[in-house]
Amino acid sequence: MCVCVPCVCSAHGNQKGVSTVEEQPVLLTAESSLLFQLVENVYPQPGWVEIDPDALWVQFVTVIKDAVKAAGVQMSQIVGLGMSTQRATFITWNKKTGHHFHNFISWQDLRAAELVKSWNNSLVLKLLHGACRVLHFFSRSKLMSTVSRFSFTTQHVTLRLVWILQNLSEVQKAVEEDNCCFGTIDTWLLHKLTKGKEPHRPILFLTDYSRQSCLFLHILTPYFYAQMCWSKLMASIVSIPLSILPPVKDTSYNFGSVDEEIFGVPIPVVALVGDQQSAMFGECCFQTGDVKLTMGTGTFLDINTGNSPQHSNGGFYPLIGWKIGQEVVCLAEGNAGDTGTAIIWAQKLGKSLQTKPTGWTWAPLNDPCACASFMGLKHSTSKYHLVRAILESIAFRNKQLYDMMQKEIRIPVTNIRADGGVCNNGFVMQMTSDLINERIDRPAHFDMSCLGAATLAGLAVGFWADKEELQRLRQSEMVFKPQKKWQEYEVNMENWEKAVKRSMNWYNKT
Repeated sequence: MCVCVPCVCSAHGNQKGVSTVEEQPVLLTAESSLLFQLVENVYPQPGWVEIDPDALWVQFVTVIKDAVKAAGVQMSQIVGLGMSTQRATFITWNKKTGHHFHNFISWQDLRAAELVKSWNNSLVLKLLHGACRVLHFFSRSKLMSTVSRFSFTTQHVTLRLVWILQNLSEVQKAVEEDNCCFGTIDTWLLHKLTKGKEPHRPILFLTDYSRQSCLFLHILTPYFYAQMCWSKLMASIVSIPLSILPPVKDTSYNFGSVDEEIFGVPIPVVALVGDQQSAMFGECCFQTGDVKLTMGTGTFLDINTGNSPQHSNGGFYPLIGWKIGQEVVCLAEGNAGDTGTAIIWAQKLGKSLQTKPTGWTWAPLNDPCACASFMGLKHSTSKYHLVRAILESIAFRNKQLYDMMQKEIRIPVTNIRADGGVCNNGFVMQMTSDLINERIDRPAHFDMSCLGAATLAGLAVGFWADKEELQRLRQSEMVFKPQKKWQEYEVNMENWEKAVKRSMNWYNKT
């Protein structure tokens, strides 16, 4: 969470280092010092990944208090709060009582896998694909081409929410009584912090455009930019009632104030933002063509596409980066899973082999049935060879993502900046720089998502004058420059790509 005193406290609910899921309250001073604490996942059944909301809330409040105390400031000095959280982890709760109906459902959760498979094979989606192919034939619209290839995944909130609506009777009853609220972590925390109240409104129930654009309940089109609202068409197709969805506001906005009983003083909440968009802002990727490479639990490659959404057939998807007043910044994003997960597994090689990475799926392959595998093992292969293979695979995937971005988005790259815990690995950073033949800037602080929420809140309350001042304050630890031609890796990458193809569709044996 972001606090500004001269301090801004920023809460982030995704990757720090190579951890899986966490909520990280952070105190940011003028020297940009960061304090945080992790919140662990719970696994009630195989494939189910959740976060206990009560545990998250207690730890969230405690860590903010501890961070403020450690900084030697008073709560009364805090002038603004901002939050950066996971975008696709959600919860539903009772509108009247605030009681949650279930734990947070993580973006990694697989309970809706069969529902996803059913929808992807459904007549509705086939008709949608067919109609869009016809429209693309006559219009040559890239949007129509993209939609004609669209398929659901378990990472989308959409069908995980549908699963909840279909399987929890308590939620079904609340929806019928117009007594159900849906929200990602930011919306729920805002509701808790303000105790559900704001002037002239019965409840405080809001989110921002950066997060709305990640929920796949709209398509980024000129109509969306004109209306900036949830899509009735998309919601009706998957039978999600619009009544449970939060109103959407600017990324920097007066969302209300924290109830005095929590921290002793009312603190304005002035920024809500999705984690990857927040990292883009924290990296000062403000210009069209600026690129961010986040390597944490997963890998996320984002490029600033200016004020227009860019559609791709290869796995990159358009997002709203942030909306501040009249400024709307769009991103195109591609991702690869199990980056930090694979690193953790590699760290355990010398200790235990009881855990293993899950199936990997990433642009441009987008195969949820792929498996993790080692190929070409010999008698002389040691655990050090396996660790190197894992690190090389991360760099190779970065190369694939970058090449796909260059092919599909076609916007000249101006800067590339890395963040996330895995960017601390110099081998991966240097190899990625060699493979893409570009300079990559590694910042002094790896958790740019926290910093982004802090700076958004700081701008909102006037702590910083403008984005140019933030660019001057940005600290770079090291710039990796290409040292080898990527062709020196070409044979190894070709062998890796062959291994990847053999690992695809592994879990789809029915």
